[in-house]
Amino acid sequence: MGPSTILYTRMWTFLFLYILGINFCQADNSTQMLYAKLIIDKSAIANITSILKNFTYNNTFVEAPVMTTVCTNGTGSKECECKPDHRWNDTFCQSNRKCCGNEKCTLDKSADAKCVLSTTVTITGSLKIAQANKYEKCLKGTETTDYINCRDDLMKQMKTAYSTLRGFDFLNITGFRLGSLFIDFTMSVASTVNSQTLINISEAISRNLSASLDMETAGVVRLIMPDKMPVPYGDTNKNITCIATEDLGTTPQWSITNINGQYDITNGTVSTVTTLSKTESQIQLNKVTELWKGTYLCLYQQTKKFGNDSTINILHKGSDVLDVALLPDIAVFTVPSFPRCKTKTDVLQVAAQCEINNSTEPYIVSWNGDGLKDYSATSADKTQIYSAQKIINCGDNNNQTTASCIFKNRKEQNKSATVPFNIIAEGDLYCRAQGVWGDTKAGFTSVLKCTNSAGQRTRKCNLNEQWEDEVSGCVNSDLYNVLQNAKISDTGLGALDKNAETIFSNLNNVTQNSVRINTFANVKASVDVLSTMSVKLKDKLKVVDNVTTTKNFLASSSNLLDGSLENSWSKPDPESNKSLAEKYLQSVEDLIAISSISNDSDQKNIHIDTCSGKTCINTVFNAKVTVRSSGNGTVKTAGFKYLQDYLPNTTQTFNINSIVVSSTTQRGKENLEITLKFPLLIERPRHVELQCVSWNYNQSNWTDEGCVWGGASKPDECTCNHLTSFAILMSRYPIDIPYMTEITYAGLSASVVSLVISLLIELIVWSKVVKTNTLHLRHTAHVNISLCLLVADCCFLASSQPKSISEIWCRIAALLKHFCYLAMFFWMLSLSTMLLHQAVFLFHKVGKKTYLRFSLILGYVCPFLIVFITFLTNNGGAQDAYFSLETCWLVYSGLLKGTIYTFILPVGIIVFINLFAMIVVIMKLLDHKITEKSHEKEIQAAKTVLRSVILLTPIFGLPWIFGFATFIMDLTAGAVTLAVNYAFVVLNAFQGLFILLTTCLGDRMTREALLNSFRKKAPPTISESSTKLETTTKKS
Repeated sequence: MGPSTILYTRMWTFLFLYILGINFCQADNSTQMLYAKLIIDKSAIANITSILKNFTYNNTFVEAPVMTTVCTNGTGSKECECKPDHRWNDTFCQSNRKCCGNEKCTLDKSADAKCVLSTTVTITGSLKIAQANKYEKCLKGTETTDYINCRDDLMKQMKTAYSTLRGFDFLNITGFRLGSLFIDFTMSVASTVNSQTLINISEAISRNLSASLDMETAGVVRLIMPDKMPVPYGDTNKNITCIATEDLGTTPQWSITNINGQYDITNGTVSTVTTLSKTESQIQLNKVTELWKGTYLCLYQQTKKFGNDSTINILHKGSDVLDVALLPDIAVFTVPSFPRCKTKTDVLQVAAQCEINNSTEPYIVSWNGDGLKDYSATSADKTQIYSAQKIINCGDNNNQTTASCIFKNRKEQNKSATVPFNIIAEGDLYCRAQGVWGDTKAGFTSVLKCTNSAGQRTRKCNLNEQWEDEVSGCVNSDLYNVLQNAKISDTGLGALDKNAETIFSNLNNVTQNSVRINTFANVKASVDVLSTMSVKLKDKLKVVDNVTTTKNFLASSSNLLDGSLENSWSKPDPESNKSLAEKYLQSVEDLIAISSISNDSDQKNIHIDTCSGKTCINTVFNAKVTVRSSGNGTVKTAGFKYLQDYLPNTTQTFNINSIVVSSTTQRGKENLEITLKFPLLIERPRHVELQCVSWNYNQSNWTDEGCVWGGASKPDECTCNHLTSFAILMSRYPIDIPYMTEITYAGLSASVVSLVISLLIELIVWSKVVKTNTLHLRHTAHVNISLCLLVADCCFLASSQPKSISEIWCRIAALLKHFCYLAMFFWMLSLSTMLLHQAVFLFHKVGKKTYLRFSLILGYVCPFLIVFITFLTNNGGAQDAYFSLETCWLVYSGLLKGTIYTFILPVGIIVFINLFAMIVVIMKLLDHKITEKSHEKEIQAAKTVLRSVILLTPIFGLPWIFGFATFIMDLTAGAVTLAVNYAFVVLNAFQGLFILLTTCLGDRMTREALLNSFRKKAPPTISESSTKLETTTKKS
């Protein structure tokens, strides 16, 4: 017998005895596959494989040996690879991610790893047994007899069932867990597993053990990855295909685990998921970046329920790794940032630095540039810094001003960055170092990395060698991550709706603490999140019906309007023509429009109300919005606190005077009528115009197009014919009446001159016209009325420009006008009471001194008391209580409210008494028969006084009737109000002229006396002397 025959006999004897022994432990219909492992010298392979052949013993089929794994020994290790139709087993792949599929793998010499058939299916599972007490011995120590017997019993039952699977390899119980009783096991089947057969066998064992079963398979589903990995960075149209061995009756779920976590893969801007057939599904990547580097999982899920609460849940998984040759984002710096040459003989050493984030890519880094040396690389917490030193000779004008670093990946792809050397030469302008900011060349900007946050800090040195204010681009790290996730939310890494839920939840958590985000950069980043998500959700989802998403988006939007963040909104956004507040408003308005909003969605700074029907009434922050239209659909109204302060005021003459209210609807926009009733932030002063406006997103300004203000009668109401964001603007200045100032100055000037002339005339004719007590009182009253009106008009002229005088002078002017105007009317009252007394008591004589004392008390003491009491009872003449700084006159606060009534009521009473006195005196003069000639002079005097009262009453009373009307009427009401104001100004301003023309020059006695006075002063002519002589002769 030759050596080969002996070897052949021994080997088959060994295999026969081994298999025979195993058969005693299996079920009768077992299909378990048993392996005999041969490790032989490579030179004997051909001889051995030609000797060993297939044979059958009873029901056992023994295959000839097949080579599965080929290894080549090296120094301290060996390099192994799988033969065709074989792959590394799944358990080994999970512990060695580089040894998956059929790739070559470097192993320790002692490592015992082998490849398995490509059709091998590995199964891990967990049985949940409800009747845990029946198998409680399995929870004892692993060395105890009870544990071993319990484990063997369960093993026998399970192997009896699963060994009937064709190609059954092995089954092993790996452990027991509490929570009912969980039995963890692993199983391997060498050939393809039929999913329905697996379910049926699993159901049988589950019924037998009264258990539920969770199971995962590897090998039923496999992935076909792109060839020639790693994939070049930025490569396009790369496909990953998932193939199942049979129709599993479900649609696969794709996911990826990358450096950021695990994501479901859906249709997005980068990935497209396609079902090719019942057994094939494919992902196409439009562009491969670092986000798509990771482990891909294709998952089919099969579930079957039976019994009362028992379930079989099988997950068929296929996974593989997509390797991508990465390219970095490079940040460049020099140390120092601006090397300074103090003299031309200086020699400086400057470090050029290129910084990248930590990466698994083994980059080959090279530098370009003259004079570079001492290359080095250092690692920080999250970054890698590559440096090169450059020697700069300050006297050399040919110094190269740039260097560049080049990063090469495994696919020979390059990415470079230029490092500028901004040298401050001798004589160059620069800003000296200040704090953390080093010397910086004039016209350049110094840059610092943010500490513990994302972004950069910058500070410019202007051409005048002065530091400008620092601009901080530092963004809270958590907020920065939220923004980055928002930017990739629609790429296909996760479903957009689920991504939105996570993003808004994280945004809400970050913005709840206003101290963490109280900078412009943080508020801008937060608004960018809202803006980014609004665009993506509006374009892709159309409707957001996730309640949690809506709640968190509204909460985070409200957080950004917190009053403590006011200063963080004010800076202009250098990256956009639109203001931050406008981007915020448009984003939130769009998100509200597509979100399912409930009526309990109110937040601290955002209120939302919804309704449906042809007539909708919504109320937010006490602002009432009524929408009428012919269509149907939900109307959503949102009110924003404080946002009116952040939106740019694009008008020079108006300020925003209400909260911003936004209304949206899905109904048709035809025949819309929107009525808005706003609570005004500042009460509208009289004569100040309001404007109903909406925000125009195209022009980024407020516009009154399509909106009408309710007018003075409804100052807080607007009517519009479209939906958008609304507000009320209030004019900064009252309505200016044309030529009012000119008329006032002209009238008052004429009055002052007329009053001075009137007083001079009284002085000239006093002795000639004051012949009776009645005339004495009349002219005394006229002089005092003229004096009071003269002082009042001078004060009026002095305070005609209230903004140009101080508060104390404005108060004095108001006080003097109040007193003088009242005194003027009380002197009129003294005239009318004197007439009334004479008429009632039939011209009963009263002494001149008595009349004078009465008139002085009535003319000055009474108005003084009124003014004095009013002044004291209004906080000592306080502004806005006694007088208005805008007019230097008394305050009108509404009907019977304000100090103006301490003037209007006395004047009204006096005018009424004057009218009554005139009627009584006229009736007495008509009815009384004068028989005594001694009363003729008194009657004539009374008529003169009566004529003065009749003329002065309308001269003084009528203007103040119009004046009172100007307090009640509003200039915004229209032409009638303008006419009343013109009438008041004309009549009031020209009072002095009217007095001169009526009571002075219009009085015959005064006029004749004045003419006589002028005649006496002129030299007589010959004819006049003859006439006088003739007259004298006749009298004698």
